[in-house]
Amino acid sequence: MKPRILVTSAAGRTGSVAVLELLGKGFPVRAFVRRNDARSETLRKAGAEIFVGDLFDLSDLQSALVDVQRAYHCPPVAPNLLHGMMLFALAAEEAKLEVVALMSGWNPHPAHPTIQTREHWIANNIYRWMPTVDVIYVNPGLFAFTYLLGLPVIVHFGMLVGPWGDGLNAPPSSEDIGSVAAGVLAEPSPHIGKCYRPTGPKLISPHDVAAVLTDVVGRKVKYQDVSIKMFLKAATAQGVSAFEIAHLRFYFEELRGGTYAVGAPTDHVQEICGRPPESFETAARRYIAQPDLIAPGLGAGTKLEALAFMVKMMLTRAPDLDRWERERGHPMLREPVLAHDSRDWREAAEQKKLLLLPTSRVQGEA
Repeated sequence: MKPRILVTSAAGRTGSVAVLELLGKGFPVRAFVRRNDARSETLRKAGAEIFVGDLFDLSDLQSALVDVQRAYHCPPVAPNLLHGMMLFALAAEEAKLEVVALMSGWNPHPAHPTIQTREHWIANNIYRWMPTVDVIYVNPGLFAFTYLLGLPVIVHFGMLVGPWGDGLNAPPSSEDIGSVAAGVLAEPSPHIGKCYRPTGPKLISPHDVAAVLTDVVGRKVKYQDVSIKMFLKAATAQGVSAFEIAHLRFYFEELRGGTYAVGAPTDHVQEICGRPPESFETAARRYIAQPDLIAPGLGAGTKLEALAFMVKMMLTRAPDLDRWERERGHPMLREPVLAHDSRDWREAAEQKKLLLLPTSRVQGEA
């Protein structure tokens, strides 16, 4: 009998892929989801055991981990990230798991402007302190789907709009990230303590993305660089939460500044999955054909609807996110530093590692 594996956020972009791949490898999989819906039903039909619960409730975590030996923990993008990650660490240690594959990010460091990214850095380090549970880090950068959040404007007006400058990125598909998580859990021993950053096969600019989309959607697509303020207006008009916008604004500044070009591309998809990573074009064709893979409920809509959104965006007020964070008691650093401006972060990133504190348990290299 192969060990049972728990996958959290199992209905999400990478979790669902990890569930299906682990099932395909013959592992019993328990899929932790927030609700029973069409996505969880797909996993059930594939053979997964469905557990409906709250990742911020210790009793649910304890129940979900009964008779589980390994886990892929993909923390949801939500407030109280550190709270949730620490609860999972406590439950994993109590359950005496063999190993946790932990989803993190490419840019965490202690002086990052966003509380979420700093909390990822804190959690990445604390997870190594678990006495009996080993950790494998999966830490991708900006996903490929990010470029397609403005799908209606791309399809109907041939405009790829974003505050990305000429920033280079090797965007990974969600599917490749989920495959890497499944691969390290299927045979964890060579990967303990290592950091894996799945990327696409090459660095591309937003202008390259527009050229690819020209072929995919069958019309000329041109990249238009805009200000962060315009992004804030568009995201607010689209209904993106202030919490998400608060950190995305800095991630896009980091894309402009070169954060995601450092150490990229990697060969980690090839190493773990035994195949090359998907190209942006491959991922884009799938996502445009199935827009729910970009964001639930997203579709190209009609040209009139796309035009109405553009008008709404222009009339929307850009939120004051610094004030929003202060009102919620978020710690505000005196001198925050974007990842590419941090010497310590760059030194780690150039070695294709997370920035982790020194430890007596030697960190492996991927």
